[in-house]
Amino acid sequence: MAGDAYLILGGNGVFGVHAAKYLLEHAEPRRVICIGRNPERGPAFTLNLGRDSEDRPDPRYLYKQIHMVFEQDRLLELLDREKPEVVINFAALAYATSWDKSWRYYDTNVVALAKLVEELSKRSYLRKFVQIGTSELYGSVNGPVTEEAPLRPSSPYAISKMAGDLHLESYWRVRGFPMNILRPSNAYGPGQLTYRILPRAVICALDKRILPLEGGGQVRKSYLHATDVGQAIYLVADFAPPGETYNVGPENPSTIRELVEMVANQLGLEFDALVQTVPGRQGEDSVYWLDSTKIKRDLGWRQTITLEQGIADMIDWGRRYLPDLLKEPDIFELRA
Repeated sequence: MAGDAYLILGGNGVFGVHAAKYLLEHAEPRRVICIGRNPERGPAFTLNLGRDSEDRPDPRYLYKQIHMVFEQDRLLELLDREKPEVVINFAALAYATSWDKSWRYYDTNVVALAKLVEELSKRSYLRKFVQIGTSELYGSVNGPVTEEAPLRPSSPYAISKMAGDLHLESYWRVRGFPMNILRPSNAYGPGQLTYRILPRAVICALDKRILPLEGGGQVRKSYLHATDVGQAIYLVADFAPPGETYNVGPENPSTIRELVEMVANQLGLEFDALVQTVPGRQGEDSVYWLDSTKIKRDLGWRQTITLEQGIADMIDWGRRYLPDLLKEPDIFELRA
């Protein structure tokens, strides 16, 4: 709401950055505070968040490096200084290949979340807590699933996210904790880490590298631009009744192969010259597909960026920052 302060946990990641940009542009906030475990990154990943077109700082924006798991005391001190009416939680270990050191996923996605919620439930300034969930809770599906679908997580990561959601739901039912859960589909956008499929495909195409395509790219996922996720967060934070859960995603999924083909086509490349098929990931779900009727009906959310437009956006970003992106790792590294 106009005049509110919004604090974003996981605010150094691509989706936190896009959410912060959307709030600064649409919510008329008095403050948007991003919290990340690392120092704030360069323009290729922050997209000049918190600066205007003339590179002047926006006084409404603040970034703080705080680790949610190991420095929750510092986080609570900041919360009590800033008194944000809305807390948005992206902070999570979020990678489906979570079979090794799976306990780290529970440390962040369940235990740290439970500690934070218990503390926030004592703060009278909090109006809304928005938990960013995942479509992976539903497992592999045969068609679009609603929020009432059975939860069938198939990896330690997805199980940890389910546990976090169930904890929040119980805190709402028993203690009236003012929360909402938003379950986005597979999101993407400029600033995404370079080991993810779309940034990696764009970088490989621009740098004339071969892209290893896991399982031939047959897995179908629902890709949504981070700006449209930011819109959903704004609507849920400001207009959703507490206690509700919302899915948000495009109408139809695409195979990863189709995604890479779009990148190749927009850059005038032959698909077969860009990729090399490698084995798929262990236990990977075959289809993620959400029914977003509820958020459209109740909050007026609409997808504004098509996949074709979004890929063009990613290619523009890749061209602009290619020297910086080539310095980044293209393999996921698990950190606490």
